[in-house]
Amino acid sequence: MGTELNRRRFLRNLLSGATTLALAPLLLHGQDALAGDPAVFARGLRANPWLAGWKSVEAEALGPTVVEVEGQLPAGFAGTLYRNGPAWTERAGFRYEHWFDGDGMVHGWHFEGDRVTHRARMVATPKFSREQKAGRFLYPAAGTTVPDTQPIRNNDDANPANTSVATINGRLFALCEAGSAFELDPDQLTTLGPVTWRPDLASVPFSAHPLVDRDGSTWNFGAISLMGGSGLFVWHIGADGTLISGDVLDTPVRGYLHSFAQTDHYLVFTLIPFDYREGHGAFFERLRLQPDQSLRVAVVAKDAPTKARWFEAEFAAIYHFGDAFERNGQIVMRAVQHADVEQARSPMQSAMNGRPDAHGGQGRLRELHLGLRDGKARWQDTGVAGIEFPLFDPRTRGDRAARLYAPANHGLHTAPYFNAIASFDVERDRRQLHDYGESVLVEEHVFVPRPGSTRAGDGWLVGTLLDSARGRSGIAVLDAEHVDAGPLAQAWLPHTLPLGFHGHFAART
Repeated sequence: MGTELNRRRFLRNLLSGATTLALAPLLLHGQDALAGDPAVFARGLRANPWLAGWKSVEAEALGPTVVEVEGQLPAGFAGTLYRNGPAWTERAGFRYEHWFDGDGMVHGWHFEGDRVTHRARMVATPKFSREQKAGRFLYPAAGTTVPDTQPIRNNDDANPANTSVATINGRLFALCEAGSAFELDPDQLTTLGPVTWRPDLASVPFSAHPLVDRDGSTWNFGAISLMGGSGLFVWHIGADGTLISGDVLDTPVRGYLHSFAQTDHYLVFTLIPFDYREGHGAFFERLRLQPDQSLRVAVVAKDAPTKARWFEAEFAAIYHFGDAFERNGQIVMRAVQHADVEQARSPMQSAMNGRPDAHGGQGRLRELHLGLRDGKARWQDTGVAGIEFPLFDPRTRGDRAARLYAPANHGLHTAPYFNAIASFDVERDRRQLHDYGESVLVEEHVFVPRPGSTRAGDGWLVGTLLDSARGRSGIAVLDAEHVDAGPLAQAWLPHTLPLGFHGHFAART
């Protein structure tokens, strides 16, 4: 009883309105500004058309547009691919320098029969709505210092809702790691508002990479350090969209994490050590990752989310994880590691500034083996490199490695970004790849199970593309078991869209 009372008291103190006002969220600090010049970016774009992937949109809504289909959509493939990413990056002669800063735009690519429809809309967060009215950026950003910022009361005053999307019980949410989930209408993409899963949890971060369990419930975390405190908040949301539990997991050190992994029985959180320099500047400007220190890895049993078994592992700069599974007393977790920690701190920074010398920050796939019996952690290379954004079929058995699907580099390519989609069966050393062409920029491809099938890997990949040579953005559907055969169907808009980060396919029910 004493522990439960202390937990409730901690949450009450941390999350009270007065405390939230005083904490000044760490991720959203920003002072004296230096930023990119929109005119410089425009000149770079004229010389390098692939920079359209980092161009700012100028309209709050796009479409709906019916898009002509090339090829044949497979029978049973029906639903909507939702995508989110930073899209509004310029105002009043001021351009964000960091890719993570732009306000989020959610896209809906809807498939019905042989018809594809696209629409997109900016997420009408308080930040975006107030800045639209003012005609300039008003609030601190994660990676760019902004001049003359207004004070914020809590995380959601500066939440761009720009990283990912999720659906729970038919409800659609736009997500960002430092604030609340924003609910959207799944058809019109209009913003319904921030979600408070319980009254005392308003503005607690609901991160951008929730994971769906086999029972249909959803796990997620929020980094309390981004609110000025310490620890992780562990969310468990039921398949019906109601809160099952919300718990605080104490952490021995402060560490950065963007996503996490799960097995059938455990959640795995990886804290990347960093130093936060005093002085002025936005969070990512002042953050310095510390490769001379170890990762701290928490293995948390799903039936005891306030307790962790801690491991120490060799440093790695990680944003995204693939699958994780349990076998022979070990947890094996796959992650994409970035060798250049500066590029990891500000990916595609040159592209954001209109320079052609950008580096995509593509990483190598490694496996982290966590010994549940001996308490040891070790990394193992897979031989796979030049990828990011790995996804897999979550129906894969809990004691087996899943086949991973990820954008990749192949052959000649115009932009310092991905131009292919690949599937990797690491344990069998099998790889399939489709090269879209040297001028095409390839985004994350989401796995979609074939209706009525329970066999892991039986389904399709659906992903978005930017063809810089033809000035168009589009979408492709591939057979997940025959990636090297190329798209079954493609559809192209007559204009380009900014590149986004993450998506989710909501099958038609």
